[in-house]
Amino acid sequence: MDSPGANGAEAALPPPPPIPPNVVPLHEDKEQVPDVENQVAKPKRELMARKGLARRGQPIQLLTNHFAVKVANTDGYFFHYSVALFYEDGRPVDGKGIGRRVLDRVHETYSSELDGKHFAYDGEKSLFTVGALPQNKHEFMVVLEEASSNRAAGNGSPDGNNSPNEVDRKRLRRPYRSKSFKVEISFAAKIPMNSIANALRGRESEDSQEALRVLDIVLRQHAAEKGCLLVRQSFFHNNPRNFTDLGGGVLGCKGFHSSFRATQGGLSLNIDVSTTMIVQPGPLLEFLVANQNVKDPYSIDWAKAKRTLKNLRIKAIPSNAEYKITGLSELPCNQQLFTLKQRGDADVEEITVYEYFVNRKGTELRYSAELPCINVGKAKRPTYIPIELCSLISLQRYTKALSTFQRSSLVEKSRQKPQERMAVLSDVLKTSMYDRDPMLKACGVSINSNFTQIEARVLATPMLKLGNGEDLKPQNGRWDFRFKKFVRPTKIECWAIANFSTPWDINSLVRDLVKCGEQLGIFMNQPLDIFHENPQTRRAPPSVRVEQMFEQMMGKIREPPQFLLCLMPERKTCTIYGPWKKKALAEVGIPSQCIGPNRKPNMAYYANVLLKINAKLGGLNSLLSVEHVPSIPLVSKIPTIILGMDVSHGSPGHSDTPSIAAVVSSRQWPLISSYRASVKTQPARSEMIASLFKPVEDRDEGLVRELLLDFYASSGKRKPEHIIIFRDGVSESQFNQVLNIELNQIIEACKFLDEKWSPKFTLIIAQKNHHTKFFMSGSPNNVPPGTVIDTKVCHPRNNDFYICSHAGMIGTTRPTHYHVLYDEIGFSADDLQELVHSLSYVYQRSTTAISVVAPIRYAHLAASQMGHFVKFEDASETSSSHGGMSNPGAVPVPELPTLKDSVSSSMFFC
Repeated sequence: MDSPGANGAEAALPPPPPIPPNVVPLHEDKEQVPDVENQVAKPKRELMARKGLARRGQPIQLLTNHFAVKVANTDGYFFHYSVALFYEDGRPVDGKGIGRRVLDRVHETYSSELDGKHFAYDGEKSLFTVGALPQNKHEFMVVLEEASSNRAAGNGSPDGNNSPNEVDRKRLRRPYRSKSFKVEISFAAKIPMNSIANALRGRESEDSQEALRVLDIVLRQHAAEKGCLLVRQSFFHNNPRNFTDLGGGVLGCKGFHSSFRATQGGLSLNIDVSTTMIVQPGPLLEFLVANQNVKDPYSIDWAKAKRTLKNLRIKAIPSNAEYKITGLSELPCNQQLFTLKQRGDADVEEITVYEYFVNRKGTELRYSAELPCINVGKAKRPTYIPIELCSLISLQRYTKALSTFQRSSLVEKSRQKPQERMAVLSDVLKTSMYDRDPMLKACGVSINSNFTQIEARVLATPMLKLGNGEDLKPQNGRWDFRFKKFVRPTKIECWAIANFSTPWDINSLVRDLVKCGEQLGIFMNQPLDIFHENPQTRRAPPSVRVEQMFEQMMGKIREPPQFLLCLMPERKTCTIYGPWKKKALAEVGIPSQCIGPNRKPNMAYYANVLLKINAKLGGLNSLLSVEHVPSIPLVSKIPTIILGMDVSHGSPGHSDTPSIAAVVSSRQWPLISSYRASVKTQPARSEMIASLFKPVEDRDEGLVRELLLDFYASSGKRKPEHIIIFRDGVSESQFNQVLNIELNQIIEACKFLDEKWSPKFTLIIAQKNHHTKFFMSGSPNNVPPGTVIDTKVCHPRNNDFYICSHAGMIGTTRPTHYHVLYDEIGFSADDLQELVHSLSYVYQRSTTAISVVAPIRYAHLAASQMGHFVKFEDASETSSSHGGMSNPGAVPVPELPTLKDSVSSSMFFC
């Protein structure tokens, strides 16, 4: 074959594609062209296997909510089939929810053609059987009656005499009582069931993951057949006893999570209590009035209501016919016209929806005349129903952001003491009757009804170092500073108070705060001044109120104070908080502490405030004795930096709000209690951190560079030889991306600073969002702080463990699940678990051990606080050079303001 340049072959190549008008071509920069060959040559890192089990700690017997599972049919196969659904005219079915009803009808109608086989259907495009169907491809036609839900909301009989669905079906654009569907079932793959046994031996594969997915789909189908709402592997029954009112037309709905897990102890069924939010079933108007907290239907914000109601399902009264809401009418019910055609009559007339229902149907309407109608048709072919004839059906998820009150109410009402939770889980397993499920029977699955017994260990509580060289051993994961001093107290000579209309006795506040500071070793002068907000500006926008407060302060104070105490008018969700923090940190460069109204502040309250103030000003409240000595294995003798990484996303319902990535790093080695943060925006809902390393021309604008430079400057001009990374917020399906993409970025950031620099890495994922719980056998109490589990319910091969580092005072303790993906440093299992445990005791904001390592909690706080800086809905249209854009033409990502140098290396987030 000729070379590309020979015989005019080059000229024969097609021209390059045209450049789209919204894309600016990038000029080639020789220094920035990726080295593709080197990228291809990079070996892909694999998740590390467990090296051995740890031994340290006091043995303790526990129970866990994993139930042992046996699979008898290990020689069989799951057969995977693709499912395609079409309407009678050949159009593909795109709506969700109808698939299960169609496949149920297929099973009822064509059981003999399917050899009587039962199947597990995922509700979308996949179906699984145990053993093969008679043919590789089946085609069936089935007929479904018009939709009616078993999640009843009204008492009217379906299609009653006065139903708008009866004689006027054509007028309401519902041409059929029933619909025909064509179903195509095609062979896709064969999955050996013995792959599950291989996974239990540590030989995980795509087959084993798929086989476990099939078993989980069986559980979903089992729940769907009982009329449950399905939320991934959590199932919610339509039982009012499971509902709890959260206010605002929102209910908390208790259900349960159920999934199969491959563990060291064999296959297990993990069952746990689960909670979701649903809209309050019943009259639609009542929901909207409650949701918007207005006094009557005429005060409803209909633009907001339209967003809230979109895609919710209602039943029309009195017919009980079920519809999906597509929108609202543009005009009120007594003005909204539609074309009415009489049966058997060629004449048509224009009539209002209100007149039709009141005069023609004899329906009494109390409120609807001046309110919009509900549209259950299409935008161009609307079908209108008066709003008071609409009733929300039950078990519909509420996916908007909860208010602070709703969130705290949900947490409070979802709590269960350990013994109560165990009783509920035992009952769930019993009432689920999995032993009767035909698919599980076909797999030979049997489930033990007893909680699995495991052996755990309780690690020794780390000693703390306080002021005056005093040592302190926390009790039950807690300690206090009564009659004790901070290990590194700051000196506050110059500070001021900004009072935003707070009903404080400010003289008492100053007196008690200064007195408490003195007891803790902090010297505090009297404040330079107390600045009160002008009463005339209290109704101004928050940013204006903040701006005027700073103008007032800076007009009187010659030198910038070390610190500002801001008295907020409300305790939570105060609109001033974001503008205040942005102004103080990004524009003025002064650390500040915000506090809300408190009727009876005591010395414990002031001590808690001073914990945060001391940390923000560069002090330390306590240290681990092992970092004071220093004697932490593989950390204290070799320069080591600890990173905590997290991504914070916008609240539900705000899909265009950028995500915020935060990385915090330890500083002043050999300490592991002092941290700083680096924060950037990135495209909405992106979990992978895109800007750890970000070369721009001849510099790196990524998150990690400034942290490495700060470590070097604060640690005696030593580069870290060990880098320990704690990553939060990723699922198991994303582990490989963290290991092979995010870790590569950090390595690139190191190489950019010094090509010869090759630090060693340890990478650990922390997960809180899981369903494994541990219980004390025969005791009503939670497991003690420091409880660690690395056997029985852990992964058959991978290096993972659970730690309950904190004292669970209310509800049931949720352990943190740590996955060690990579360990070049070479920690022993004991040393690594003790390091993780110790890092739960260095959180400077409290006097308790926390449930996850402090660097991760700090990363979450930093992302959250910086998120308050920007009102993203008012963000500029220019793309952020920090966050970037996911693709040309995407929504620009606004850039966060840069913190002033005077606060950028502080624990401003504390």
